[in-house]
Amino acid sequence: MKRTLGLHENLELHELINVNSLCLTKLATMSEIAQDLDLQTILLDDAKYGHEHIQRLKEFLSYIGEGEQS
Repeated sequence: MKRTLGLHENLELHELINVNSLCLTKLATMSEIAQDLDLQTILLDDAKYGHEHIQRLKEFLSYIGEGEQS
């Protein structure tokens, strides 16, 4: 059975990826200018998890996309 997404679901995934990418950019920028080492660590950790989350969303999007082509 193929797995497909509705148009609104596909758009929601793209929107989540875009918002998370924007947050990741801001985290990276803020971590460079933060002077407190603990804050830098928190920002960098959050950026790491944000990057992983974006990758998982992209994998899900491509997995679903492959199912539509079958």
